[in-house]
Formats: sequence, C-alpha cells, structure tokens
Amino acid sequence: MPRRARSTGGTSPRIRALWALPAAALLLGAGMIAAGPSPAAEPGADLLPTVGSIERLDPRFDALVPKGATIEVLASGFSWAEGPVWVRAEGHLLFSDIPHNRVHSWKPGAGLGVFLEPAGFTGPGAYGSERGSNGLTLDLQGLLISCEHGDRRVSRLTPGGGKRTVADAYRGKRFNSPNDVAVHSSGAIYFTDPPYGLPGGFDDPRRELDHCGVYRVTPDGTVTLLCDTMTRPNGIAFSPDEKKLYVAQSDPAAPIWRVFAVQADGTLDAGKTFFDGTKLFQERKKGLPDGLKVDTAGNLFATGPGGVLVIAADGTHLGTLLTGQATANCGFGDDGQTLYMTADSLLCRVKLSTRGPLPGP
Repeated sequence: MPRRARSTGGTSPRIRALWALPAAALLLGAGMIAAGPSPAAEPGADLLPTVGSIERLDPRFDALVPKGATIEVLASGFSWAEGPVWVRAEGHLLFSDIPHNRVHSWKPGAGLGVFLEPAGFTGPGAYGSERGSNGLTLDLQGLLISCEHGDRRVSRLTPGGGKRTVADAYRGKRFNSPNDVAVHSSGAIYFTDPPYGLPGGFDDPRRELDHCGVYRVTPDGTVTLLCDTMTRPNGIAFSPDEKKLYVAQSDPAAPIWRVFAVQADGTLDAGKTFFDGTKLFQERKKGLPDGLKVDTAGNLFATGPGGVLVIAADGTHLGTLLTGQATANCGFGDDGQTLYMTADSLLCRVKLSTRGPLPGP
C-alpha cells in the first residue's frame, strides 16, 4: 500500500513528540538512542511505550491474544515502515522504510540499525517517493527475498554479498513494482505487483503491463501470471496446509481480501471474496487491506482499516489490534508467539497466545 499521511491519533503525547525526531530514532523505555553502531539494552516490557488498544469481538479471540496484552512501540520516526520479517539465525527483525530506500534491523537488547542501503532502487538520481524495498521474506535456504519498488524486481540477497534477480519481467515486460511476497514449500515464490512504486503510479508512462498481477516464480526461474483480475493486489500469504492463498486488495473502491485454491500444479483457481472490509473503511478507520500473515491454526492477522484484523479461517472477524495508524504489514517473530507490526512511522509488537510460522529453513 502507498504511504499514508502521518497521523498522531491514538498515541500518547510522548510518542507524538518523538515523531519530530530524525527517522532513525529508537524508543527504548525512558531513553532514546539514534540508529548506529552503538547497541542499547532493551528494558523490560513494562517500560516500553504503548499505542492504541485491542478490540475483542468474538470469544475465540482470547485464545489468540491474551487478555491484558498491549501494543508496544519499539521504534519510531520512519517515513513508511513495511515488510517485517524475523531472521532466526540472527535473532533479529528486518523491515523496510520504503521512502528512505533502506532496510532496518531491530534486535532485542541491541536496538535499531541499518541493515541494507540502498534497498530497492540502485539507479542514479531520484525515482519517486516510494523507491525502496517493500515486502520481505526468507527463502527455504534462509536468504532474504525482497520486493523492490525502484528496481521493479524480486531479488535474493546472496550469502557472499550482493543480490541476484529472481524475476523482473513477465513475457518481456517489466513488472510494475513488486509489493509483497510468500514462499511455498516447493521453493516457488508468489508475489503481487501493483504500481505503487512507480513515480506516477497507475498512470506512469514507464508502466509496461496493463494489469496488476499475482505471480509465481518457480525455482528454475519460470514466471507465471496466476491472477490479473485484482485491481490492487497487495499482501499475500498461504494457509498452513498451502491449499489456500490469501491476497489483500488495497483498493478504496473494493477493500477486500480474496482467497484462492492452490491447484496441484501450483496455479490458482478464480478465487472468491474471503472478507469484505468496506464497512470498516467507510467508518473512516485508517488503512486499507495490506500485508498479512496466517498462524498455525489458520487465523489471519491482516493489516487493514483500524490496524491488524484477526480473522478466523471461516471468515469471522474475531478482533482487531487497533494501532490508531494506517498499518502496513505484520510478521511473526521470536518463538512465533510475537507479532511485529509496521504501522506508519512505528515499529510495534504484541505478545500472542497463538503461534505463527517463522520464515526460512
């Protein structure tokens, strides 16, 4: 989803004041450090600032998010944070700041650092305001997979340094700006391709494809268009058994989540609406359907109007992690019982009772 205008609704005065600080400011309890080589110890969770609230709509929600849970703010000051992914081998979280063309790391006890820069655009000069990387994940070998707006590709970070292009075109035509990504157990990479990263968006003269697609890249590099009927495909995630693929549509005219049956050959059926967020959007709650993850029981944690919607596999809206911000994405981390969230300029987390799968090997 493109960057939203920054809002301070729903946050404490302390958080609002810290938003005026530089983009790499890190909030840690009563103190603040700037991103850089000097680590800082993470204080106890009770010292961390919090934001928003938690809405409980169905009794099943209590088995997923414990009563008394809060949304903790870990870092602040980003222009538009996206794509959180937990890297078990390093014990840290990576996430994109799209406008700053940067991937940050955050590690308990060490704080914030710059992991990769540039992250999504490597060309000379300026390239719009959304040129950095967006969605991130790990492949089956634990290598970082990035959706790159400015370079209009899906890339893999190699073990010895540098990147390899996974895919940058379909039938000779460049992608719009790959947005979010999920890896299948076969090694195939599924991703969405709206044009948010193009400087001119939908009407950019550099646009070469007349659709916004959902694609698959097999390990041998074959690119297949799986769906071209979604107006603004965005977040993407598999069900635990990989028989379903969920895709968010960040279109104000049709803010929905669709679900597709994954066929034996890895392609998709025509799909259907899984959850319609129109009513929530019309209530003027901040955000649109964006990034999402699915826990091991099949519940969706889907960013959308209001924050992170928790939706059961049967399509029931169980509750919402109300961040008060337009919330871009989320990802499971630590032992799988922490949900990290990128909410506008904030990096947040909430402790869960359920568990989500961690990417990589």
